[in-house]
Amino acid sequence: MQRRLTAGLAALRVLGCGILLLLIWNPVSSRTTASKASPVVLLDASLSMAGRWRAALDTARALAHGGVIWRFGAQVAAFDTAPPEDGASRLAPALAAAAAHGGPVVVVTDGVLSDVASIAPDLLERPRIVLLDRPPFPDAFIAGIDGLHRVMATDTIHLTVTYGTAGTPRGGTVKRNATLAADLGARRLASRTIVLPDSGIVSSELVVPASRLPAGWSALEVKLVDAADSEPRDDARLFVVEVSAIPSVVVLAAPPDWDLRFLARTLADVARVPLRMFIATEPGATHWHDAVTLAAVPAGEVKSAVLAARLVVQGGDPAALERLAPVTAGAVLRWPTGGGESGDWYVDAPPPSPLAPGLVDVAWDSLPPLASLVATTPDSASTVVLTARRARRGQELPVVVLSERGLLRRAGIVGSGLYRWAFRGGASAEAYRALVAGMADWLLTGEGGRGKGERATPVELAVANGLPVEWRWTGTGAPRDLTVALSGARGERRDTLRFDGSGRAALHLPPGVYRYTIAGGGSQERGMVAVETYSDEWRPARPTVMLQAGTVDGQLKTSSMRSRWWLYVLAIAAFATEWAWRRRQGLP
Repeated sequence: MQRRLTAGLAALRVLGCGILLLLIWNPVSSRTTASKASPVVLLDASLSMAGRWRAALDTARALAHGGVIWRFGAQVAAFDTAPPEDGASRLAPALAAAAAHGGPVVVVTDGVLSDVASIAPDLLERPRIVLLDRPPFPDAFIAGIDGLHRVMATDTIHLTVTYGTAGTPRGGTVKRNATLAADLGARRLASRTIVLPDSGIVSSELVVPASRLPAGWSALEVKLVDAADSEPRDDARLFVVEVSAIPSVVVLAAPPDWDLRFLARTLADVARVPLRMFIATEPGATHWHDAVTLAAVPAGEVKSAVLAARLVVQGGDPAALERLAPVTAGAVLRWPTGGGESGDWYVDAPPPSPLAPGLVDVAWDSLPPLASLVATTPDSASTVVLTARRARRGQELPVVVLSERGLLRRAGIVGSGLYRWAFRGGASAEAYRALVAGMADWLLTGEGGRGKGERATPVELAVANGLPVEWRWTGTGAPRDLTVALSGARGERRDTLRFDGSGRAALHLPPGVYRYTIAGGGSQERGMVAVETYSDEWRPARPTVMLQAGTVDGQLKTSSMRSRWWLYVLAIAAFATEWAWRRRQGLP
């Protein structure tokens, strides 16, 4: 007599089949195990922490618990108790380094960080953030100065000064009426009365006659007077300017035309150096006039300007221009006008050249055509920058050609009608500007354009407090270390410019104005750089991060069901027990 199936046998069958199904599905689970690594404390060492530095040090030491402390600001550095001196608050590099180190991460900061938007959300959620509140205060500041850094003694310096107010009135008030002034030492050069905004940033223009400055380099101090705010260290900025008796760029137009007129205007804008244009309306180029005032200029003065210029633009009759004064030292841009094959010459996308990176965003199919083109055959030492085809068909002919022989750089334009790009405006004008800027940068960067032997130049003539003065390699060959001598109010010092693979070198200097000299190579390079007292860190700002406890730190471990050996044992036991029970009860 067979016995009936019991609930126990059914439970064993369900258990065994369930385990088999679970092993076939094989779900994966993960869990975080507590990390045994020591904590990493990231201490904000930017200038804005100066008022709470003692409290920040005590907090960092208390949170370290035997771990490590790193300073962060413009860069990540080892811990020391020196006062904060970085002019930026960048958390991303420090978080990346801490993540590679492992262990819990704690950030001690005032919350005003400049790169929070660029940090990945999961990386930003990981650390514990401790905020040291910055007391509220009202502030008036000068945000920036824009103007030409190299002018002639006969020029007028137009400075566009951006200023504003920020902060909360709970810490005091800022006078609405103030004076914007430009000083050279103890001498006031220009000033104007302004009204500070309630909040935000506005701009005004200061006009300074260059004749009031000495020849050579000077550092103007542009400042707010009588602002009566709580933070005076951001009330002034420095503007470095060079005044010379001769122009850096000379444009010769014999005769003048629209192409040369637009070139001179754009070249003065993008090169930002003193430029003077001379025109000759009569054949033979014997009588010259100033292009601005139309006053007659003696041929001897024109020759002197040409011989001293870093870049000479020769437009018009080549023979007459060469008779005036052959250029043997500086860079030359030749643009013969007249002649050539007329028609609609459309410029094609540029081939590889030194100017190609600056022209990648140009929509070449939308540019107006050139009016004419002179057919030329460049030699093997030349580089073709732009080509054009008549009516977009037929053979490509060169339009812009570059060449370099020894220390001399030359550029040539053999087409007419390029001014149409600038005249149309919009994207076409930007394309024209990019082309002129690229040619000017290439010509002036060469040793023939910057002066024989020049090998390095500052990227910015004035930098904010706590940021390095960066230098760019402009010499021939691979970058190499250079010794620079700096003279300032604190005396003289010597440093070494160590260039990286991209040709950049950084030098950290305390606030002040420095005249520098780079000796060697048979010449000396002289100039001026300035490190301001101003810093963005002095200005009040809302915190970009808030208090947070952080996520549990540890090692993430994953495992699948098939990796659990006891499931196989349990399944075998369930099926074996069911089989034995069935046999005992006489079930099949």
